[in-house]
Amino acid sequence: MVTQDFEKRTRQLIDSLKGICAAYGLGNDGNEFKIITQVFLYKFLNDKFAFEAKRIDPKLAKAESWEQAVAALSADELEMLQLQMGPDTARLKPEHFIAHLFSSQNAPEFAKLFDDTLRDIAISNNDIFAVKTDGGAKVTLFDRVSEFITDVSKRDAFCRAVINKLVEFSFERIFTQKYDFYAALFEYLIKDYNKDSGGKYAEYYTPHAVAKIMAAILVPEKQRGKVTNVSCYDPSAGSGTLLMNLAHAIGEQRCAIHSQDISQKSSSLLRLNLILNNLVHSIPNIIQGNTLTHPYHRDGKALKKFDYIVSNPPFKMDFSDFRNELDTKEHQDRFFAGVPSIPKKKIEGMAIYQLFLQHIIFSLKPGGKAAVVVPTGFITAQSGIDRKIREHLVDEKMLAGVVSMPSNIFATTGTNVSILFIDAANKNGVVLIDASSLGTKVKDGKNQKTLLSEAEEDRIIATFNGKQAVEDFSVVVSYDEIAAKNYSLSAGQYFEVKIEYVDLTPKQFAAKMHGFTDNLDKLFKESGALEKEIRKQLAGLRYE
Repeated sequence: MVTQDFEKRTRQLIDSLKGICAAYGLGNDGNEFKIITQVFLYKFLNDKFAFEAKRIDPKLAKAESWEQAVAALSADELEMLQLQMGPDTARLKPEHFIAHLFSSQNAPEFAKLFDDTLRDIAISNNDIFAVKTDGGAKVTLFDRVSEFITDVSKRDAFCRAVINKLVEFSFERIFTQKYDFYAALFEYLIKDYNKDSGGKYAEYYTPHAVAKIMAAILVPEKQRGKVTNVSCYDPSAGSGTLLMNLAHAIGEQRCAIHSQDISQKSSSLLRLNLILNNLVHSIPNIIQGNTLTHPYHRDGKALKKFDYIVSNPPFKMDFSDFRNELDTKEHQDRFFAGVPSIPKKKIEGMAIYQLFLQHIIFSLKPGGKAAVVVPTGFITAQSGIDRKIREHLVDEKMLAGVVSMPSNIFATTGTNVSILFIDAANKNGVVLIDASSLGTKVKDGKNQKTLLSEAEEDRIIATFNGKQAVEDFSVVVSYDEIAAKNYSLSAGQYFEVKIEYVDLTPKQFAAKMHGFTDNLDKLFKESGALEKEIRKQLAGLRYE
């Protein structure tokens, strides 16, 4: 009940912030996203600081106003307090607190004070919270929020409305709990900014079912708590749903997150997701840039290799402007199966996922594991780059298996998808699952979406991890069997064909055969009559 009440009030805060944006002409504006996420993050960091300060110094917890009590500390005492805080907590000064802005809201040029406060927090915490670009520039935590309001005369009032909403409740209570509400909260926070994600370079959101299945197969229950000091990577990270699920399965403090994504928006969302999920220590590894042309993460000059890789890469996209740059000797080892050609028609349909998949295979440590969302057509294509990649995975014995998902598991795309699991340690027994018949179809706006129940998700995970063969659902095959089937990774091609044998008496057998003969005679007569009618009509046409 406490969790539900907290979630409800948090959603009310988000809705009220959106209401303020709408009242000032920013409803559904491209900048609304930046305002909502940054103001929400400011509130979260303020309350996290309050929680940590009170935990460290009980006198602050007993004070009538913890903000005033912190402001009364000497410079040395404040520095000591900040040093004792965890790395996930922003280093704030008394003039950064929401309470300080609330009490100063009648000051002239309040919007400037508001923006200056956010910028000072960003600059003071740049080393921890800044995202880097592939060129080395730093993207700071906050922009000057009021400047998104075009009418200068309305900026002060806008910032006052925002600050008055932020003082109405506190996040502090939730930091004492182990509630796993952040995924749902994050989804609600960005739900109105997902509409343009389908088919574009960066997917902002991957369904929970897909993320859960990938994490639970990469890190089975029996390994949880035992995996330590590992690197996790997503070369097309979006908002980080897959990385968050993987980090939760391993343990946030047992892994380091690395990512790259070309989208500024998704890199900002990923940073927010890391802050909400106690993964601030990984923010320096979040890179905004083109993974294919300028992969950032390296060990010396060589590309860095990772223990775990997860990815839901874009499937199709026009990358003709840098296609030839990739088809060179410099990238030959990484794109071992080739670079897709530029089609004469439908240039936006270039199979960019093939490049991400090869990049992932190349970026795995020798004992590493990966899970990648691919279009289901990949698992059976009989020529081209798809076939070469499958041959490589099978011939090198580095495949754990494939799960073919139901159609419309992603509401934003009608493409059928499968999850490809790569594991160089798996030398026998590849699991192929056909889960296409599972799930319940529901309407999601104008689109149809398929939702898996928790029991169906668990069935897929248990079947895969247990290497179980289940009639018309899953098979466990050898690498040799896959090679013999033209390297097909479709479970259905390995299912046994069931022939039902029925014992008949001679009389029953004769009756069956008589029935077949009668049906054939009838069909021949009908076809003969039809032929005569056609000939007759053709003859009539000639005479006319």
